[in-house]
Amino acid sequence: MAVLVPAHNEELQISDTVRNIQEQLRNGDRLVVVADNCNDMTSMNARDAGAEVVERFDALHRGKGYALDAGVRYLAEAPPEIVVIVDADCWLEPGALDELTRMCAATNRPLQSRYLMIAPPVAAINLAVSEFAFLLKNRIRLLGLTRLGLPVQLTGSGMAFPWSVIREAELAHGNLVEDMKLGLDLARAGHAPLFCDTAVIRSRFPYSIKGLGTQVSRWDAGRLRLMRSLLSALLDTGTFRNSGYLALVLDALVPPLTLLAALLFAMLLLTGILAATEAAMVPFLVSTLSVTLFGTALANAWWVHGKRVLPPHALIELPKYAIGKIKRYPGYMLNSRRSVWIRTDRDRPTET
Repeated sequence: MAVLVPAHNEELQISDTVRNIQEQLRNGDRLVVVADNCNDMTSMNARDAGAEVVERFDALHRGKGYALDAGVRYLAEAPPEIVVIVDADCWLEPGALDELTRMCAATNRPLQSRYLMIAPPVAAINLAVSEFAFLLKNRIRLLGLTRLGLPVQLTGSGMAFPWSVIREAELAHGNLVEDMKLGLDLARAGHAPLFCDTAVIRSRFPYSIKGLGTQVSRWDAGRLRLMRSLLSALLDTGTFRNSGYLALVLDALVPPLTLLAALLFAMLLLTGILAATEAAMVPFLVSTLSVTLFGTALANAWWVHGKRVLPPHALIELPKYAIGKIKRYPGYMLNSRRSVWIRTDRDRPTET
């Protein structure tokens, strides 16, 4: 097994990440850090901590996808059986690598771990809302898909791949949601990813509002752009012959949570006006049912999984969080053709 860690200017945390991963390596395993366009001490710190280091410099082709491509090509000289990808700002819970490699070997399928983000200790309470949203997206939703017998999206750090699968993957691109695109590409090729809930990997949200804004903007803009390209997949008859790929395409076309909520309530308002003026009750009843089911599902997810992450006193932040995100979506849509990757600023705690 080999662990690949793509890193861009991560000198402050790469040593801790490397040591955390090394605690779970076995004899014969490898740890490779890909220092991608770094102008700090990332490479030196990673080597000093005991990792193999690949340095890559290409100002025109930046981002995680290009770094992973360089790492896989480096590993091709002595291929491992399994490749696990861990982002440079993450740490593994005990036993995570064993769980991933065991399940990957048993299924010969790509895997996504339970990858969660937590708020920094000194963060403002509104980050609790972001933490719950991330939990909903990266665990609760994946648990639901798994219980339906369906594959799941790749959500980022803690991904595991059989070598025969990852060596054929198209990695060298600058897509803003490169992990989701990779999962969809693999599903189309017949290697739909599975969820490994027993392998837990965590990261922290950025300390600063600017850092968090950069990160969320990149995710949402990239996802909306990907949704546009996936609409054409529904016109391809081949999509419907590949059940795993079809399931992930339909899942990826579901709007982000706050945008979905806004659309449902807008439709409720519109159908309510129609019902009042033209006595068209059926659309209004359908919209009412949709909003009710959405609210019930969200409340149930919070009650079962999210009360610790988002305590009751923090629920007051939900409207502010939703309004703030909805305001950004027009900009994402207008600029969805842009695909410039920008590193998330995690370096300095600031007042939030």
